[in-house]
Amino acid sequence: MTWPDNGASAAARQQMAAALTGGRVSEWTDAFTAIPRHVFVPRFYHQDTTGAWQSLAWGDPGYLEAVYSDEALTTQLDDQGVPTSSSSQPSVMLRMLEALGAEEGHQVLELGTGTGYNAALLSHRVADKAVTSVDIDYGLVKAANRHLDTVGLRPFVVCGDGAQGWPDRAPYDRIIATVGLHSIPGPILEQAAPGAVIVVPLGYGIVRLTVTAPGQASGRFQPTPAYFMARRFNGAAPRFDEAAQQQPIDTAVPPADLLGRLKFPASLALPGYVSCSWKDTDGNLAAVGLWTPDGSTATAHVSGAVRQCGPRRLWDTVEDLAKSFTGTPDLEDFNLVITPTGQVVSYGANGGPSWALLATP
Repeated sequence: MTWPDNGASAAARQQMAAALTGGRVSEWTDAFTAIPRHVFVPRFYHQDTTGAWQSLAWGDPGYLEAVYSDEALTTQLDDQGVPTSSSSQPSVMLRMLEALGAEEGHQVLELGTGTGYNAALLSHRVADKAVTSVDIDYGLVKAANRHLDTVGLRPFVVCGDGAQGWPDRAPYDRIIATVGLHSIPGPILEQAAPGAVIVVPLGYGIVRLTVTAPGQASGRFQPTPAYFMARRFNGAAPRFDEAAQQQPIDTAVPPADLLGRLKFPASLALPGYVSCSWKDTDGNLAAVGLWTPDGSTATAHVSGAVRQCGPRRLWDTVEDLAKSFTGTPDLEDFNLVITPTGQVVSYGANGGPSWALLATP
């Protein structure tokens, strides 16, 4: 081997691959068994009990067990200690790859190279020459190419805006994103071959689409929720201080609903929203906050007091969602239809609630 190995890594890799499928047959088992995740995640970061980030690398106690666990791993932090890249949870990767259905002979486009691990899995399945992977972070691209070269794989990995695809190698039969999107970028649809399958994270879900005509596609969300780091773009910070000065209004919607049953539909109705929570001295939920990239901000206290500021009344949308869903909606009941005039997510049969997705900037 040309990468670090102590004999335990191969066994851990096989054990993880078997655990991911739970004994069922998957066409991706061989890829997860063959591709060493630790080569692509030579170091990762985890938070200790104080919230400080600590790094783990090859040879550190617990490293190998963590790398071959079914956990997402933070692989890059910015200067403020905010995660900017990660290695996705393997079980989520498996479900997305199975939904993608990539086979030998398909040309595959990946948005978001990250560590290069997913590109390696794709390369093992369809041959590296058929895989194109794009990432906006030059440092990640450089490291991913180094990781891929270590395991003898050489897909086409390039630095660029994944939302623009890579037209020089189009058309693509399969398109997958490992970065959170708010809608399907137009260039991606343009570069998709007739009948192409597209699998991407939207909000807190994953949608599988089939291209039906130029600029048109339709499909539904997968049953399992998931969250991927959003595609990088500038957005306003939350305005909690300003919100605190607003006159409160009353709500009958428990703040916990935004963190639970309404989390996914809120990600469609409020694209790009971020939430946080505060706890009391006993560790119980005291309030939630949410904000969107335009600076709109809201806080909701368990007492029922809501304060809002900015261009949009965010909690008004949360209340509308609470009226639409009496329980936790099943993700597979949400559909996405794309036409040349727009992209619309709808719930259930005709007449259910629907949301027009914002165009990807």
